[in-house]
Parts: sequence; structure tokens; C-alpha cells
Amino acid sequence: MEIICSQTQLIGALNVVLKAVSSKTSYPILECILIETEDNSVRITANDNDLCIETVIPAAVNKVGRIALNARMFSDLVRKLPPNDVVITTDDTFAVSIVCGKAKFALRGLSGEEFPKPLAYDNTNPVVISQFTLKELIRQTIFAVSANESSRVMTGEYFEIDGNRLRVTALDGFRVSIRNVELRGSYDKHNVIVPGKTLGEIGKILSGEMDEDVRICFDDRNIIFEFDNTIVHSRLIDGKYFVIDSMINAECDTKVTVNRRELIDSIDRASLFVKETEKKPVVVEVFENYITVSINTQSGSMYDEIIAERDGNDLRIGFTPKFLLDILRVVDDDTVTLFMHNAKNPCFIRANDDSYIYMLLPVNIGAH
Repeated sequence: MEIICSQTQLIGALNVVLKAVSSKTSYPILECILIETEDNSVRITANDNDLCIETVIPAAVNKVGRIALNARMFSDLVRKLPPNDVVITTDDTFAVSIVCGKAKFALRGLSGEEFPKPLAYDNTNPVVISQFTLKELIRQTIFAVSANESSRVMTGEYFEIDGNRLRVTALDGFRVSIRNVELRGSYDKHNVIVPGKTLGEIGKILSGEMDEDVRICFDDRNIIFEFDNTIVHSRLIDGKYFVIDSMINAECDTKVTVNRRELIDSIDRASLFVKETEKKPVVVEVFENYITVSINTQSGSMYDEIIAERDGNDLRIGFTPKFLLDILRVVDDDTVTLFMHNAKNPCFIRANDDSYIYMLLPVNIGAH
């Protein structure tokens, strides 16, 4: 194999695929990236058998071929090269020569034939969504994915496609995040659990352009995202997701609308008094024309008032500051509306059109 490509474009491709390189494996081939030639381009692939990412960059192909190279060593080397064209040459013994300007390097690769190939899939009827919308969906839900592997389905997000509607749900036992979007086309019904790791990495790769699309394909065990010159393959999580419709339609006796930025700033200030080892709640009290935000810890205390509009009853309720901030920071509206029943039942933050719904469990405030 002999190729010539841009060092800058090669770094960009490596930044994309490295997210799928296995960090804990006894198989050296899974620590590699695959470089293989195509017409006037090279395809670079990483595959840890759960997540596979492949991307294509332009290149001058003087001799066709493929080679597997240790991902960390190769990427570290490429990053230290000057921003010139890179010439990569291999021979039948898997010896690799890398030349950039006057710098020359020799590496030992592995046979590209040993590299695990991405699964074939049917892309004739993909679900199409804009990069902007998918990136926002991920940003506004990913924080509620559980890191606890003991409940595997909670480490993923539930994608429900029905006609022209897509609902994405994430939950971790303390909060629920839901986004509803309208798709441009109409599709068959699909209900799948996508790993949070996959979505987190896709969220980092997507450009977020409104006029650039992502094509999503499914089979029984896998989901594939196609966008730009990149394809992301991921295994789905097998299992039955939680039924939450009855939870999100709970009763509400208190409804309060408040400026989102003012509430964020107030809770952020309250968080200064909470040490990592403490689990002190922030206390929100709802009155007719305002709410109060207060906290009392060993480090100090805080009290604040914010103008608000209330319908219903006065209420005193406690929240974990970080969990409430996580929700407020991903909402883009100037004001947010909190729907509450009492100090022990979940609080909901939702849009008028239900484009987003967040549920947060309160915490016991006792004598705070």
C-alpha cells in the first residue's frame, strides 16, 4: 500500500475513530485502527466489537492495500508531524514507512485481514434526521443515562419511532429526560435501546449543521448512523425498557413559572456550600408571586428570592442541586415551568408542547 494524504485531515479522521478503539482487551488487533484504500481516498476504521466507527478522507492512492496499526502509537505520531502531506507505505511483511517532510518513521503493523469487519446492513430505508436535531436530542437527554451497569437498560436511551414522531427517553432512577421531535418523513415503528456511550460519542462527532442529515438504520441487534463521511455501527442493548407514561402524567397541585437563568444562577450559588461528601438539598419554597431558594450546610448558608408566577398551592420541596442544574442547563427557553404535587412526589419541567419533559425526584428536607 502507498498513499499520500493531508496530516490535518488524517488527525481529524483519527479523532473520530479513536473513540471506538478498545482500551481493555487481550486482542492486539482491537487496539488497532484499520487503514484501507478506496478510489482516491482511504477508509480508517476502529472496532471494539460493540462500537465501530469508520470515516473516509481524500488521498492519492499509488498502491492499493490495507494495514492495521496500533491506534495510540500511530495517532500520537501523526499529531507530532508538521502540517504537510503524509506518505504511508507498507510491504508484504507489514512493515510501515511514514514520511512527512524530512521526518521518516518505521512501524510494524498487523495484517488488515485480521481486523474485524463492520457488519453489513440494509440502508435502503433509513430514518433521516438533521445533524442539529440529533445533536440537540443527545445533549438534552444524555445526562440522565445511568452509569450503573447493574441495570443495563438504564445505560442506554430508548428510541421510539412511530410514523413521523421520535421520542427519546433516558433515566437513571433519580430523573427522567424525554425529548419529542417531529420527523420529516413517516416510518415504520421501531423501539430500540441505544447505548449511552454510543450516543455520547456521536454527539461529539456531529457538526450540528441544520442542513446536514444523519441517516439511521436498524436491524434486530444493531443501529447504524451515517453522516458526512462517517459511519457509526453500534450494538443495541437487549432488554425491556421501563413503562413511564403513567409517571409523566401524574397530578399537579402547584405550577410555577420562573426565569430559567435566574434560577440557574441561584442554585449555582447554593451549590458552592455543598461539599462532594455532603448530600445537602437545595430547598425551594413556592409562594404567590415569588419563590425562595435556600441551603444550609456546615460550610454556610444561603437564601435568595426570585420573582415567579404561581398557580395552585404554596409548597416547600427539596432537590439535589446538581440534578436540578443538569436539567435547567439543557433547556433553551427563557422561562421554565415546574409542575409539582407535593414534597414527596416527582417534579416535572416540561414545555407547553411537550417537546421536552423532565422528571426529577425530590429529596427529603426534614428540618432543613
